[in-house]
Amino acid sequence: MTAISLSSANATTVKADAVVIGIHGIDSELSLAAGAEQVAAAYGKGFLQALRDLEVSPEPGSVAKIPGAGVTSASVVAVVGLGPQGELDLESLRRACGGAARALAGKGTVALALPATHDDHVRAVADGALLGAYAFDHFLEKKTEPVEQFLILTDLARSKSAKQTVTDAETVAAAVHFARDLVNAPPNDLYPESFAERVKSRARRSKVSISVTDEKTLEANGYGGILGVGKGSARPPRLVKLSYKPNRPVAHIAFVGKGITFDSGGLSIKPANAMVTMKSDMAGAAAVSAAVFAIADLGLPVRVTAYACLAENMPSGKATRPGDVLTMYGGKTVEVLNTDAEGRLVLADGITTAADEKPDLLVDVATLTGACVVALGNHVTGVFSNDEDLHQELPQIAERGGELMWPLPIPEDIQDKVRSSKIADLSQHNPEPWGGASYAAGFLREFVPDGLTWAHLDIAGPAFNDDKATGYTPKGGTGAAVRTLVQLASERSS
Repeated sequence: MTAISLSSANATTVKADAVVIGIHGIDSELSLAAGAEQVAAAYGKGFLQALRDLEVSPEPGSVAKIPGAGVTSASVVAVVGLGPQGELDLESLRRACGGAARALAGKGTVALALPATHDDHVRAVADGALLGAYAFDHFLEKKTEPVEQFLILTDLARSKSAKQTVTDAETVAAAVHFARDLVNAPPNDLYPESFAERVKSRARRSKVSISVTDEKTLEANGYGGILGVGKGSARPPRLVKLSYKPNRPVAHIAFVGKGITFDSGGLSIKPANAMVTMKSDMAGAAAVSAAVFAIADLGLPVRVTAYACLAENMPSGKATRPGDVLTMYGGKTVEVLNTDAEGRLVLADGITTAADEKPDLLVDVATLTGACVVALGNHVTGVFSNDEDLHQELPQIAERGGELMWPLPIPEDIQDKVRSSKIADLSQHNPEPWGGASYAAGFLREFVPDGLTWAHLDIAGPAFNDDKATGYTPKGGTGAAVRTLVQLASERSS
C-alpha cells in the first residue's frame, strides 16, 4: 500500500514530484487554504487571479494541475477545492486529498501542503490520500500505479500523537482496501470457499483466529438458511468465524455480514442487466471481515466475534423454490416466497449463531434491499435497530468515521406481516411492493434474542460505485461500513 508520513519541509523546496495545495471559495471568489501560503508567495501576487482566470474550482474534490514552473522543486502543483471559507469540513478535506491522489496516480512522492494544524486534520488528510490511492488492476495487462508516497507537510511532524494518527489511518485504509479487493474480485475468482481462504490467509498476519464451517457441518448443525440459499450452486456455502480476543476487553461486539458471492436471484431470477454488479453482494461479509482485522491491528481493548455468511445464489434443479419451508439454525421455520430475497436467510443463521456468543452488541451489515437505495440513494447506508439510543447514535459514529448513514424505522405493523405465513413461523418476503427495507429489518429482528442490543446496516447503495470515481471513492467496491465498524469499536473501547 502507498506509504505516508509527516514532514516539516517547506512546500516550495520539498523533494517531491508534486505538491498539493488547497483553496476555499464560492464560484470565482477564491482564497488560500492553510498550508498554501508558501507556494502562493513563490508564484507571486497574481497567483489567485491566475487561478480565477483558469477557472479553478473551489468545490470539494475538484483538482486542477498547474506547472511548478521552477517556483517549486516539484514539477506539478495540484490545486484542490476545499469548499467555502470558514470552519474546515473534514469530509471536504478527505475528498480533496482523495481527488488529488487519483489525479496524481503514477507519481513517486506527493507532498500535501494542506490544513494540518491538529490531529483531526492530519487524520482527514491521511484518510483521503490513502483511500484515494487505490487501484484494482489484478486482471489488467496494463497496471495502474497509485502514488508511491505521501508527505503531509505540518508543524506537527514531530508530534507523537500526530504520528500515531497517521499509523492508525494506514491501518484502517488497509482494511478498506482489503474489503474493496474482495468486492471487486470477479465471481469466478471469489466464491464461498475462496473467500474463506483469503480471509484465512489475511489472518496469518494478525491476532485474529479463523474457523471455517463447510457444507457438511452446516447441514449437521441445521443451518437451513445458508444451505437453502447455496443449494442451487455447484459452489457450496461456508460460514467463517473471525475472533479477536484481547486481554481484559472492556466490551464484546459481534458482527455478521451477508456474503452472497454472486446473486443471480435463484429461481426468482434477476433480469440480465441487474446481475452485472451482483458480485458485490458479499460486501457486508467483506466489511465485517476487514473491520475485525483493523480492530485487531489497532490493538483496541474490545473483543470482536464476526461471522461471514457465504453462499452463491444460483438456479438449478436443486435450488430452493418459492413456497419451500426452511428450518433455520435455532429452529425457526421460514416460508420462502422469493428466492431473490436470500440475504436475510443467511443473515438469520449468522445472527442466531453470533447471539449464542452473548455479545454486548450485535451489528449486521448487508447489501440487503433495493428498497433502501430507493429511500436513501447510492451514498447513504440505512440504519435499523431495536435500541433507540443506538439507532440515533450509529449515524453520528459513522459521520465521525467518515461515512454517511441515516436511521430508518421498523414500523409496528411489520411484525404481523413477518409472522403472516400460514405454514411456517415466518414469512420471508414482503407481501406489499413498498417498505421492503423495513420488512427485511423486521425479519432479521425475529432472530435477535430479547435483551440483546442489535443494529442492521443496509449498505445496498454505497457498497458498490457503478458511476465514475469521485474524491476518495473509486469505481467499484468502496469498502462501505468498514470505517464505521472500526469507529464503533474504538468508541466502545473508551
